[in-house]
Amino acid sequence: MDKPAGLLSVPGRGEGKRDCAAARVQAKYSDALIVHRLDMATSGLLLMARGAGMQRRMSAAFAGREVAKRYVAVVAGVIADDEGTIDLPIAADWPNRPKRIVDLAAGKPSRTHWRVLARGEDTTRVALEPVSGRTHQLRVHMMAIGHPIVGDALYAPPNIRDLAPRLLLHACELSFAHPESGELVLLRSDSPF
Repeated sequence: MDKPAGLLSVPGRGEGKRDCAAARVQAKYSDALIVHRLDMATSGLLLMARGAGMQRRMSAAFAGREVAKRYVAVVAGVIADDEGTIDLPIAADWPNRPKRIVDLAAGKPSRTHWRVLARGEDTTRVALEPVSGRTHQLRVHMMAIGHPIVGDALYAPPNIRDLAPRLLLHACELSFAHPESGELVLLRSDSPF
């Protein structure tokens, strides 16, 4: 599914949070089950599986880091280097849930590769490839290196948050070996920004 920004991946708590990507797909395919999640504010490719067996296999592929994920984002500031890797552990920020923080002592290992796609006057368009899959990983990592994602209502300061009406983060590519045939599956979604 190509999830729009502002839509939950799975139902939230409470009556007003039942509309979600999973429910929309299940209305057409009753056996469709969610394999991974995107933040509500993130748009792009969301993988669902047909049936519990396929869901288990695809979930195992995600857990085993056999699925390559690529995102595109617009971040604040002009990044000088052309590419790099962020290797900072992430933990829950318990007093400020649902936020996450870089925590060198108690955080779980987290790695993100990034590459500059284009530089603007005050922003940089980047490709992001998370190796691990921590909650809010891309948002926390980009903030940690001083380049918060534009439009990020949770992590960016107000002057960066207010530059866009939404989080400028889009899941643009997934690739993996099909669990049954072994053939390479490459899914792409153009960024709406």
